[in-house]
Amino acid sequence: MEAQVQESAEGEQRTGLSLVETDGSFLVGASALGDQPRDRHAYDRLQVMDDCLDAWRFNPLARRIIELTTQYVTGGGMRVNCTDQRAREFLLAFWQHPLNRMDARLVELSDELARSGNLFLLLSTDPGGMSYLRVVPSADIERISSQPNDVEQELRYHTRPDLDGISLSYPAYDPLDDSPEMPPVMLHYAVNRPAGAQWGESDLSPVLRWLSRYASWLEDRVRLNRFRNAFMYVVKARFASESARATRQSQLTTNPPASGSVLVTDESEEWSVIAPRLEALDASTDGLAIKKMIAAGVGLPLHFLAEPESSTRTTAEASGGPTLRRFEQRQRTLRWILEDVLRAALRRAARADARLNPDAVFQVQAGDISARDNGALAEAGSKAAAVAQELYAQGLIDKAEVLRLVYRFLGEGGEYVEMP
Repeated sequence: MEAQVQESAEGEQRTGLSLVETDGSFLVGASALGDQPRDRHAYDRLQVMDDCLDAWRFNPLARRIIELTTQYVTGGGMRVNCTDQRAREFLLAFWQHPLNRMDARLVELSDELARSGNLFLLLSTDPGGMSYLRVVPSADIERISSQPNDVEQELRYHTRPDLDGISLSYPAYDPLDDSPEMPPVMLHYAVNRPAGAQWGESDLSPVLRWLSRYASWLEDRVRLNRFRNAFMYVVKARFASESARATRQSQLTTNPPASGSVLVTDESEEWSVIAPRLEALDASTDGLAIKKMIAAGVGLPLHFLAEPESSTRTTAEASGGPTLRRFEQRQRTLRWILEDVLRAALRRAARADARLNPDAVFQVQAGDISARDNGALAEAGSKAAAVAQELYAQGLIDKAEVLRLVYRFLGEGGEYVEMP
């Protein structure tokens, strides 16, 4: 009985000292200070960023995927509209400044956002109030410090040590706590970010392994087709000595028979051909299956990736609908990012120039994703105008409602049309 009581006490003691095993305790040293549970481990995140950059550099399919996103999102250009005269002049000066060149930098911003899933923008301001924008590579940021109770309230960004072991730390931009000296600040934006995470993920990260497999498959097919038509002549004869055989081989090696030529020999020689019997079946379906996986992972139809798949024009237009929606979503994200950066630059400029209104209303406008939408909107607007005019003639609606309906069907935001 005493032995049972002792065993029970020891069991309770072991239970009290046990801890729940987690990834953080099992992989000691794998996670850095401040890493969030929903984020990748630091080593894994850096590896994925490097793999995405290498894929963009060396894989034509990956390069084209990123290019398509950038071309649709920024291909029509972007411009700033502002009703405040002084604010508009400053925003235009910031946009066209030789050290900013925002029209050309749009491609860089979109590429980095799609390639790494993050945008770390360093904003520096001179004493005159003009700000300058630089893109910091996402792989150079080692750690993000945020509020303990809110990962979205980011405080500082810490860079990786350079060759001299020097690591920099930039404060996050906070309009309510911006220093009068206006030191360089950093703004962080992310896409493909899970809830509760700090870091975004690349558009290429879900398809990295499939891009690698497709490249390996294609290389194997090219190598296979190269050696499929390779062959070798075999000449059988009775030679008096080894030197005679070597002499005959040297003659044939020096002057091999050309393709399509006529070869006449006597009965002392017997010619034959050795060719590889690879028995390679048609593997086009395998390559198409891998390419479908890539296209589905990045949200593109196959005909965007040079794979018509015997599709008609109607099928191609129907399959392009979800893709254009995805591009519109990314365009809205990039417009919001630019508006946030411009707002930060305007607020800093207002501290140096009291005539500027830091809360001036402005908007970044972008080109249409698809030119085909313009034709559909024009047709819808024309029909809506005819119906609205008829209703107005009958006294059922007023002029304001006529304009609202027409602008609404033209896709110009009829809900916010101001009447004189």
